[in-house]
Amino acid sequence: MFDFKKLETSLISGDIEKTEKLTLAALKTGVPAKELLDKALVPGLDEVGRRFQQGEYFFPELLVAGEAMKTAMSHLRPILAKPGAGGTAGKFIIGTVKGDIHDIGKNIVIMMLEGNGWEVTDLGIDVPAETFVKAIRENGYQILGMSALLTTTIPRLAETIEMLKAQGLRNKVKVMVGGVSVTQAYADKIGADAYGKDAVEAVTKARKLIGK
Repeated sequence: MFDFKKLETSLISGDIEKTEKLTLAALKTGVPAKELLDKALVPGLDEVGRRFQQGEYFFPELLVAGEAMKTAMSHLRPILAKPGAGGTAGKFIIGTVKGDIHDIGKNIVIMMLEGNGWEVTDLGIDVPAETFVKAIRENGYQILGMSALLTTTIPRLAETIEMLKAQGLRNKVKVMVGGVSVTQAYADKIGADAYGKDAVEAVTKARKLIGK
């Protein structure tokens, strides 16, 4: 019987090579990809997130654990994408708003989301409201994530939400916002569905937004 705890522990410790080796060994012996995700990898990443929020882990530990998860997911994702395999956690589209070229925080959020089984589309930086809206109209994304780090660019968050409303798309997608200059109060003011203060919280709230 495969030792899920051993895989979970290797992820928590950020051992990229061991995490990949155990993942491949499990797949070779017939352990379902969805079980590896649900019983070892996601719990492991959740523990990393808990340690990060408690101040026991810092960004280096978060990043190396994320890389270990990314390596494991490179083997699981093709299997999970097949019909009947349990699919992904959901479809998430993300970008930094127009006028803002910061992307480090956004990229960490993407890494954590993908590590938790989400299918993520990254629109990059300096993204106009029209681009966000066009993507929502043309694709079945469940959550739109927008990042703004500058006080001068946070109004773009509200602009995008208003444009979604104007085009009858607001009820088609949940909106999550974040960034250094963004607060829960501002998220509430502009009608966002959620505010993520960091990558760990973003993953937790994304699950709640779609009822998982």
